[in-house]
Amino acid sequence: MMKTELIETADGSHTLYVPEMAEHYHSVNGAIRESRHVFIDAGFRRLNTVSESLRVLEFGFGTGLNALLTMAEAEHLERYVHYYTMEKYPLSSDVFQSLNYARTLSPPTPQEWFDRLHEAPWETDVQITPHFVLHKIRADYNDCCFPGNIQLVYYDAFAPDKQPEVWNERIFAALFQTMLPGGLLTTYCAKGIVRRMLQAVGFTVERIPGPPGKREMLRAVKPVR
Repeated sequence: MMKTELIETADGSHTLYVPEMAEHYHSVNGAIRESRHVFIDAGFRRLNTVSESLRVLEFGFGTGLNALLTMAEAEHLERYVHYYTMEKYPLSSDVFQSLNYARTLSPPTPQEWFDRLHEAPWETDVQITPHFVLHKIRADYNDCCFPGNIQLVYYDAFAPDKQPEVWNERIFAALFQTMLPGGLLTTYCAKGIVRRMLQAVGFTVERIPGPPGKREMLRAVKPVR
């Protein structure tokens, strides 16, 4: 478990700072604002699919913010989501209970939803809300098999200069194989080396406007052949 410090970001929502890595879990320009822009607006709402349910894979459960935003969206749209999330260093209860996301979101979400995300057991499907099933995987990205038929990937690992071992072509190739044609991958990262690795394994990649404080981000699609 990594030592963290609670930080309030520009939109009033919290993030965590990791002194050991000199890195934040979310942007100090607004944690909720960043996650909503990168993963909901650029990913969840952009995925063109007629399927009744959506299979999402998140790299970096972290604070649970991306999962909470996706769950709120699923309930609002009444769209079933099977949400897989991977995390090697889960937060302790005293840390996640200090985060203010449920009451800071607009509209607010029940605190119980957020607590259930963190308290759910690992390595099994858990029904959190009527339209949202969570499956948490405690593992290193390089040492596990990814679930199949994924339609949307949130790549939210720590930055490549902080955790270079989880930004590699082998992981992206495995993701490409497990994703359905037409599936999307979104990430806040816009580094050229990441874009080239995604392209090398078969993704079509575009640079799109980033969240506040960041000029660009990446969105990749698995082509439909």
